[in-house]
Amino acid sequence: MSSVSLASAPEDATALEAAEAHHARLAGELAGRVSMLLTAADRDPGAAARIHAGLVTFCERSLLPHAAAEEAVLYPAAHALPEARLLVESLIGEHRALKGLVATLRDAPRSASVAADARALQVLFEEHVAKENGLVLPLVAMTPEVSLAGLLEEMHHQHADGSDTAEGEPEERQGGCGGTCGCGGSDDTAEPELDVRAVPHSIRHATVFGALAAVPAGSAMVLVAPHDPLPLLAQIEQHNPGVFAVDYLERGPETWRLRLAHR
Repeated sequence: MSSVSLASAPEDATALEAAEAHHARLAGELAGRVSMLLTAADRDPGAAARIHAGLVTFCERSLLPHAAAEEAVLYPAAHALPEARLLVESLIGEHRALKGLVATLRDAPRSASVAADARALQVLFEEHVAKENGLVLPLVAMTPEVSLAGLLEEMHHQHADGSDTAEGEPEERQGGCGGTCGCGGSDDTAEPELDVRAVPHSIRHATVFGALAAVPAGSAMVLVAPHDPLPLLAQIEQHNPGVFAVDYLERGPETWRLRLAHR
């Protein structure tokens, strides 16, 4: 069923698609950062500490403000619908769990437990947005008395002060570690690898951007893809002109491996 048939008005159909795309960007960037952390945890403790700090910053500036805006604007409208009331209450509980996991990550020592907590955060968030995309947003969009487009616009204003960086460029993507720590990458450690072959297509590009955000200047990561990612490379260059150098390590026919070096 298309978003047009689900929505009660054309503008709400557009808003539904925009909300799903925003969720994909958040989920993808989170997945990319967690993947880099899991890789670095076993190979380079210094890099893992930097990626850990960047992950917490991303959550505090993007994920949690987004959840707060949902609770302030979207959830009250959805809660008024009898068929969505219990679901919204459970989603609020998941927000509390997400907030608790972020707090655990923020306060955790630099150890293997950080990777486990990060992975738990990723799984919970992906399941959470799947419920919102599949149930809450369509229910609101189908209700003629409620304007989903208006609710999302109000949500945008809830954090229009720039706390939600998912719409723009994360701080770390500008180079270095965004001031979150003073460590640097080590030249003699294995470069982290991001394999996107099993990543859902809807969040694949966002996952790569999330991983690149964890690559400081002077270091690199290896991207493993199921095809030559030319559209993705064009998108990376568009967002970060001249920042990443690309070298092909393997060119198919089933697997493409590329080294993306942050100049």
